[in-house]
Amino acid sequence: MSRQRVIIIGSGLGGLSCGVILAKNGYEVTVLEQGMQVGGCLQCFTRHGASFETGMHFIGSAAKGQTLDKLLRYLDVADDIELSQLDSTGYDVVALRGHQYRFATGRDHFIRQMSDYFPHQRKNLERYYDLVEQVASASSLHSLKYAESDAVINTEYQLRSINEVIDSVITDPLLAKVLVGNLPLYAAERDKTPFSTHAFIMDFYNQSAFRIVGGSDKVAHSMVRTIEKLGGVVLTRKKVTRIVCDNVHAVGVEVNGNDFLPADIIISDTHPIRTLELLDTKLIRPAFRKRVKAMPQTVGGFCVYLEFKEKSLPYMNHNFYAFNEGTPWDCEHYDEASWPKGYLYMHFCQEKHPQWATTGAILSYMQMKDVEPWLGTHVGHRGADYESFKKMKAERLIDSLSIQFPDFRQHIKHYYTSTPLTYFDYTGTEGGSMYGIAKDISLGSAGRVPHRTKVPNVLQTGQNINSHGMLGVLVGTIVTCSELLSAKTIYQQIIDANLKSEI
Repeated sequence: MSRQRVIIIGSGLGGLSCGVILAKNGYEVTVLEQGMQVGGCLQCFTRHGASFETGMHFIGSAAKGQTLDKLLRYLDVADDIELSQLDSTGYDVVALRGHQYRFATGRDHFIRQMSDYFPHQRKNLERYYDLVEQVASASSLHSLKYAESDAVINTEYQLRSINEVIDSVITDPLLAKVLVGNLPLYAAERDKTPFSTHAFIMDFYNQSAFRIVGGSDKVAHSMVRTIEKLGGVVLTRKKVTRIVCDNVHAVGVEVNGNDFLPADIIISDTHPIRTLELLDTKLIRPAFRKRVKAMPQTVGGFCVYLEFKEKSLPYMNHNFYAFNEGTPWDCEHYDEASWPKGYLYMHFCQEKHPQWATTGAILSYMQMKDVEPWLGTHVGHRGADYESFKKMKAERLIDSLSIQFPDFRQHIKHYYTSTPLTYFDYTGTEGGSMYGIAKDISLGSAGRVPHRTKVPNVLQTGQNINSHGMLGVLVGTIVTCSELLSAKTIYQQIIDANLKSEI
């Protein structure tokens, strides 16, 4: 019997991980990438010999036996990458109202560290941390405990906002702000983003936090090699221009507006709006298209990529978040005078235990409307006004960072910039949003994207289907592939792969 042909549109983490799992299970996998590089947000780029991360800046729960470690072993990635652990006494540092607060790894260390800053809140910190663990472990997908999810816990904290839940547990307003100091990792919004999103992120990184030595593109290249080893193919410069359907299902894809490739199953690792644009079929109702088009998107980002002078700046083994108006909330709402309200600053890791920083980045929110004058232009051809705009914003962001690090400018050798337009060009995410579709408690099920479309053999994967980040996307991959293999099969394969690695 011939193998079923699967075409995967897009080579981001979701597309490649689906490719690995399905290739392992006997499917004939073809991954089509429109760009020159594979990886999506796993991509790195090089300028004048200096290497920069674009999206996957650091990962969590990757210590031996933890959730991401198990998934990376299952995907045959673990042995192909080297990890450098962030400072366990403070992997994240939040600067707020003239003070700095360190997030330590592990429940006891985290509570002890925060209690040093807020002695009267120790009991509340214990309640908070236990709640985070309870919510994270209630999801069988996030904890990899098959069929052990707690639906009641899951539902409650998907319908309550981050700030509402934290304010019900923490009675010190400053501590409540400190605990959401890593908001740029998921672009949460007050009264909208569910507490479950915060809990998954906090649990993920607080178990352990690492940078990938040499860049996260090593994860992408590892999965490409696995797909090819299992008989699949990964092709670049192959832009899918249409998903071709008959009256009942999809029959294949049109590539580069010309070639036709037949398929039994199609998985789209693009933004759902981009997927719907490819589907010119009555199987998708206009009302559904309208609903997806109306879904809110997370804010976009402006990034300054920094190359430092040789042996000039000591390597910073943590992430640094600062907020200029005394709160991590509402940084997405700004005007010309108040931007940037906050930022995330970090260094990239080029070797296992670096002494000196070679490259890094400063990331702040930016709305797509700020760069609307250049919509429709292409990378490298946006004109002098755009370059002037980016330089002005970069200088202002560096000035803001220099308040916390007064001698910072003297260490910069070169810098480069990206805007929501850049992100849109490389990833196709709607509005150049950093994390795709935004979670909103007020929308309920209407705010969720189904992994199975109304075209029965067209599935979706990627950061919009479950949640963003490495763990969120891989959880979404399990959901997508479960439509073809069953969740039980995948869970058992994860267990078997990890038992094998211990032998």
